[in-house]
Amino acid sequence: MIKINLPFWLDGVELTKLKAAAQSWWENVEGWLRWPLLQMDADTCHITVLDLLAWQRDITRFKGEPEALYRLRVKYAFINAVDAGSTAGMKRILERLGVGYVEIEERQAGRDWDVVLLRFSDSQLSQNPE
Repeated sequence: MIKINLPFWLDGVELTKLKAAAQSWWENVEGWLRWPLLQMDADTCHITVLDLLAWQRDITRFKGEPEALYRLRVKYAFINAVDAGSTAGMKRILERLGVGYVEIEERQAGRDWDVVLLRFSDSQLSQNPE
């Protein structure tokens, strides 16, 4: 933030008013200049800009998905794509999305090799019924 200081010989009532007006003006200008940068943050940006970020990151919003979960999926899209190939990465993805701890069992007998079993606690299931 720009802090305007006047030399001591310019101290006076009218110049103090002018200084306060200039300070206020530059605070507004700084806010206008920061606004585009704030829109790149998936946590705080406008929902329309979030949709553009989601499109850029190849994320589609699910029908009825809460905005908070949508923002998390857009925010962590890149790191989730990197982590998606392993069991440990899948656990990290679910923790980032707020699901919490989960057990993943791979290659179950009598099932296809690409089917995994996810075990959640009862409290996780009751908090997230969908």
